[in-house]
Amino acid sequence: MNSTRAAVCRADTDDPFDLEELGIDDPRPDEVLVRFTAAGLCHTDLEVAAGRMPTPLPVVAGHEGAGVIEAVGTAVTGFGPGDRVVASFSFCGTCRNCLNGQPAYCPLHFPLNFGARRADGSVGLRDASGRPVHDHFFGQSSFAGYGLCRPSSLIKVGDTDLPDHLLAPLGCGVATGAGAVWNLLKVSPGSTVAVFGAGAVGLSAVMAAAAAGAARIIVTDPHSARLDLAAHLGATDVVDATGGLAVERVRELTGGPGADFSVESSGVPAVMAQAVAALAPLGSAAILGVAPDADLRTSAFALLEGRTVAGSIVGHQAPAALVPRILDLHRKGRFPLEAMIRTYALDDIGKAVTEVRSGTAVKAVLLH
Repeated sequence: MNSTRAAVCRADTDDPFDLEELGIDDPRPDEVLVRFTAAGLCHTDLEVAAGRMPTPLPVVAGHEGAGVIEAVGTAVTGFGPGDRVVASFSFCGTCRNCLNGQPAYCPLHFPLNFGARRADGSVGLRDASGRPVHDHFFGQSSFAGYGLCRPSSLIKVGDTDLPDHLLAPLGCGVATGAGAVWNLLKVSPGSTVAVFGAGAVGLSAVMAAAAAGAARIIVTDPHSARLDLAAHLGATDVVDATGGLAVERVRELTGGPGADFSVESSGVPAVMAQAVAALAPLGSAAILGVAPDADLRTSAFALLEGRTVAGSIVGHQAPAALVPRILDLHRKGRFPLEAMIRTYALDDIGKAVTEVRSGTAVKAVLLH
């Protein structure tokens, strides 16, 4: 058994993440060992650390990893040592949704990803006392320097010169925002898009809406610095959400009817309701924020006017198709995601958590 340094979530500690040296198994025949060099810190990771998700502790979280393949199992084809990869979520690969190019909606999505274990219930990490530590979180557990992944969770990115700290968030946050705009809402040229929440997911939606040709992109958020960044990335209008009048301002800016499309990325139930209320008749809302056990309340009469509301997981498309699309736009200067990324050494994960929670950092990326 080899060793790896990792940030571990435990139930009996004050810190959300404790740095530990763990033992890691060799890859099984159907697994790949990835040396992670960068991993994005996502809101979902913080929910897991707080015990608000159905993930067993102790666990190594992290689900926005980028790195290099170190070794492959004997049954693995198509990947080899030295391949640069972005890691994304796990899926069965054989159900109807997986076969139709929608693996995020695999019936096994929750047990395979939030369950933080292999399908047979085993784990590949041990702590210094030999006790198991849950891994395979979202197919990777990239808060460890090394992780065991299924090949289907990996996307080769060898043809890009982007550094790994820019690649890492593509596996979840960036893909979630951009894919919802393109694949779920199908934002059309000349339309109006309202984005509620200017975190990494919301700002990715802004860049995607701009790339799709939206004529007006309205962003609401309580942090002025994030609103400034949204304007830099393509927002035509920004609204300070602290006054509680976001819906009214969206309607004013659209001349009364509301937005053609809205994207909610905050995970706050009240904001979800605002994203629906801000729609024009026949408008569509995408609900992206993680809000365990939250209820979405809206007017049934408003829905009778042709409004639709839908959720979306990791971009509503297979990551292997979506990630290259984002990379192509970045190469053309039309998806400048580096503007929202701040890097931290893994040792400084506590600082990263503090700055993400305060809103100082939009997308924190940990460097191994």
